[in-house]
Amino acid sequence: MSEEEVQEGPPYVVGIDLGTTHCALAFVDTELGEEDEGFEEVQVLQISQLVRSGTVGEEALLPSFLYLPGEHELSDDQTELPFDTDQSSLVGVFARDQGTKVPDRGVHSSKSWLCHSGVDRRAAILPWDSDPAEVEKISPLEAQIRLLKYLRAAWDSTVEAEEHTLAKQDVYLTVPASFDPTARELTVEAARAAGLERVTLLEEPQAAFYAWLEQAGEEWREQLEVGDLVLVLDVGGGTTDLSLIAVREEEGNLTLERVAVGEHLLLGGDNMDLALAHVAAKRLEEEKGKTLDAWQSRALWQACRAAKEKLLTGKKDTAPVSVLGRGSKLIGGSVKTELRREDLDAILLEGFFPSCTKEDRPAKRRAIGLAEIGLPFVADAGITRHVAAFLAAQDIEDGFAHPTRILFNGGVFKGGILRERALEVLGSWMPEEHPLSALDGEDLDLAVARGAAHYGLIRRGSGLRIRGGTARSYYVGIESSLPAVPGMPTPLKALCVAPFGMEEGTSVQVGEREFSLLVGEQAEFRFLGSTTRKEDQPGQILDRWSDEELEELAPLDVTLPVAEGQEEGSAVPVTLRSTVTEIGTLEVHCVSREGEAYKLEWNVREQE
Repeated sequence: MSEEEVQEGPPYVVGIDLGTTHCALAFVDTELGEEDEGFEEVQVLQISQLVRSGTVGEEALLPSFLYLPGEHELSDDQTELPFDTDQSSLVGVFARDQGTKVPDRGVHSSKSWLCHSGVDRRAAILPWDSDPAEVEKISPLEAQIRLLKYLRAAWDSTVEAEEHTLAKQDVYLTVPASFDPTARELTVEAARAAGLERVTLLEEPQAAFYAWLEQAGEEWREQLEVGDLVLVLDVGGGTTDLSLIAVREEEGNLTLERVAVGEHLLLGGDNMDLALAHVAAKRLEEEKGKTLDAWQSRALWQACRAAKEKLLTGKKDTAPVSVLGRGSKLIGGSVKTELRREDLDAILLEGFFPSCTKEDRPAKRRAIGLAEIGLPFVADAGITRHVAAFLAAQDIEDGFAHPTRILFNGGVFKGGILRERALEVLGSWMPEEHPLSALDGEDLDLAVARGAAHYGLIRRGSGLRIRGGTARSYYVGIESSLPAVPGMPTPLKALCVAPFGMEEGTSVQVGEREFSLLVGEQAEFRFLGSTTRKEDQPGQILDRWSDEELEELAPLDVTLPVAEGQEEGSAVPVTLRSTVTEIGTLEVHCVSREGEAYKLEWNVREQE
């Protein structure tokens, strides 16, 4: 890449897919050009990691698993790596496999926990079901920090010059499009705690689309035309992410715009593995009379993940599943069964990609008074029904969006049967004059990392950028100024502080109206978001709304500091201003008449 083609910056542009199941790192060396031997615009780092006890290998994918070994459980020569890293936890292939055998010490799905507002994401809660007296737990935030520190150490071990270390490069870190501001802020915090300062966030479906653009080259214009609507169906290890990208024309040139993003759906490979584990457990009980305890059930869940991947990508009709035995008669032994290809057809096809009409909707969970605290998986596993609801929520073409192309992303689609079923079901909803077809050439494992690196290059001035901005409209809750009524809570209004599609690096004044801000005492700030109210503008106040229109996000409990001359519990008149930062996070500032600004999210007061 010549110096004339890109803006100045660090020598490398790096994309990191910090996935629920796997991590990957791709990069662009901006000092290389097409004339250089072996030139590839986007390259993938082969990550050194323990693949077996005492054996180091290089893999393009780093499993997003940590293993917390007990004291003296593993010797130094069993865990030695070619670079220095935190030995209090093991990362990668060996950590994943060891966690299958000893699930009490395996940390997985930490990314899903990071976006779970029902738990303290800074608290040491993982592994979730392990005994804190036996295992020194870590927080979801700390798990993300350790994964990023590992990637940094792996990268730094491959370079010699200080200016080439990862901390000094432009890093583009991907998150689900449905991540709310709190989860995005925590992701940035994790990156900075890992020593990465030059970080920008990018939505994963967009990254997958950028990867497709990079691999298609100029031929992408032959596959897409003005009027096309692309559905990015991204089913990862922990989430299902839905986005729509429209192909438009502006001054004779094709343009791309992300026009819709789905709700946060905790539905993906983890759910599939758990469903298969139920099948395997039932088979063990029926065929061998073995009933698994909670410890073994968690191990079986992880073992079924590996069996699923073998069946999806291989030609065999069965894959073995085993867990360690428990009890005096089974010490040193294991309990074994198998998964069959027909299990995948019955569970994955009918359970997760069922045939349905475009009028079908996901079932809602009946409210239960008491329930275990855990990951808030969706009540309905039918991904096709969630897609139908998403397309129906878009104000496009008679109340239902009709995509013409689909881009698959996520490891579950390695199984051709799942892509074929999705195309079959979704295609049946489309008009004959606009049939649905798949975009060719997707890279299901590495697309997100590759696309993030390609996007970083585009940010320097080379290539076509998808217009997008914020994936939701955002609101802050305002307490109504009404007399108290016994037995009735004070009504809440929603003030729009950021419209759908607000671009990175921009700020907006949230109307001219003043509001009363409590300082010096603990107060709760309530935030809401919407993926459907796309016309609301900053300063607009909603008196009422339906649950389908606005979703309440994690509240913020803070005590804002008092300024000189103020008393604790004072009410300060303020106007509001919001900013979408260059890294992709939302900031809301309350500005007093004296010019002091209170940034709500992290309890920081700034002097303007």
